[in-house]
Amino acid sequence: MKLAQALSLFSVLSTALLADQVVMKNGDKVSGDIVKKDAKTLTIKSKFFGVVTLPWDEVESVRADTPINVVLPGEQTVKGTLAPAGGKIEVGAEGQKRTVAPAEIIALRNADEQAAYERMLSPGLGDLWAGTATIGWTGSRGNAKTATWTTGLNAARATRSDKLFLYFNSILASATVNTLSARTAQALRGGWGYNRNLNPRIFFNGFNDWEYDRFQNLDLRTVIGGGFGANVWKAERGRFDLVGGLAYNREKFDPVRPDLPFVRTGADGYWGDDLSFKLNARTSFFQGFRMFNNLKVGERWRMNFDAGANTQLTKWLTWNLVISDRFLNLPVAGRKKNDFLYTTGFGITFAK
Repeated sequence: MKLAQALSLFSVLSTALLADQVVMKNGDKVSGDIVKKDAKTLTIKSKFFGVVTLPWDEVESVRADTPINVVLPGEQTVKGTLAPAGGKIEVGAEGQKRTVAPAEIIALRNADEQAAYERMLSPGLGDLWAGTATIGWTGSRGNAKTATWTTGLNAARATRSDKLFLYFNSILASATVNTLSARTAQALRGGWGYNRNLNPRIFFNGFNDWEYDRFQNLDLRTVIGGGFGANVWKAERGRFDLVGGLAYNREKFDPVRPDLPFVRTGADGYWGDDLSFKLNARTSFFQGFRMFNNLKVGERWRMNFDAGANTQLTKWLTWNLVISDRFLNLPVAGRKKNDFLYTTGFGITFAK
C-alpha cells in the first residue's frame, strides 16, 4: 500500500516538474504544455482543464523546460527553454542564453505549430486542403418502391494570403407505384471561389457557380462574378465576412412543350455574407448568403442560401447536415419560385 502511494506521488511530482508553467499577475498558475503564443494570447494545454487561452498582457512569468520555438524582433526564431528572470524571460537557446522582456516575444510555437507555420509559408497547390464529403441514401419497398441519393462536398485551401474553396450538392430521387415509375427530384449545384487578401481586413472575391434543376426546367445556370469583401470579425473559433460585386448570369431553360427552350443572360449586382464558427471541439457550423439583382430588369432577382454543420465522431468520420435553398423571382411559367435541398448522413473529413 505504501509503495503504491509512493509511486502515485512520484508520478504526480514528475508530471508537475516536466510540465510548462504559466503564472498570472493575479497569482493564478496553469500547468501543462504550451501550444503557442500569438499577438495577444497564450495557449496552453492543461491535463485537467483542456486547452486554455490566456491574455499575454496578464502573464507574470513563463517556464518551459522542453525547448520551444521563440520568435523575437526581426523575425528571428530560436529554439530554447523558458525561465523567469526578474520580471523578464530567459530564453535558453542552444549555445547561448538571452533575457528579453515579455513584450519582445512575438510568438511561441511548439513543434506541431512550427511545422504548420512553415508549411503555410510556401504551400503547393495540393497542400492545405481540408473539408468534408457526405453521401446519403434512403429507400422503401412494398406498395411503393422509392430511392433517394444525396451527396455533399465542401473543401477549402486557406493560406496566409488567400483562400480557394469548392462546393457541390446533389439529389436524385425516384418512385415506382403500380409499375409506374417517375423521377421525383433531380438537382445539381456546385462551384468554386477565390479570395485574395489586399490587407488584413479587405480582400478580393471571385467565384464561378453552376446549377441544374430538372423540375425548375433549368438546364444550366452559369454565373461568373467578382468583387470585394470585408472581414467584420475574426477569431480562432471562426470568422464573419461581408461581400459584394458584379456578376454575369446565363440561364438556359427547357420548359414543358409546346413552349420552346430559351436563354436569359444579364449582369447582376450581388451582395451577401459568409460565416464559419466552431461551436465546440467536435462541431462546426458554416453559412453563406447571396442576393443577385439584375441591373436592368428590377423584377429579375434571386437568392442563394447555404448552411451546414458537421460533428466529428472519430478522427475521420463525421455526421453532416447541409441545406441549400434557391429562390428565383421569375421562374418558368407554372413552376414554383423556391427550391430547397438538404443532405444529411455520415461523411468523411479530410485534411492535407
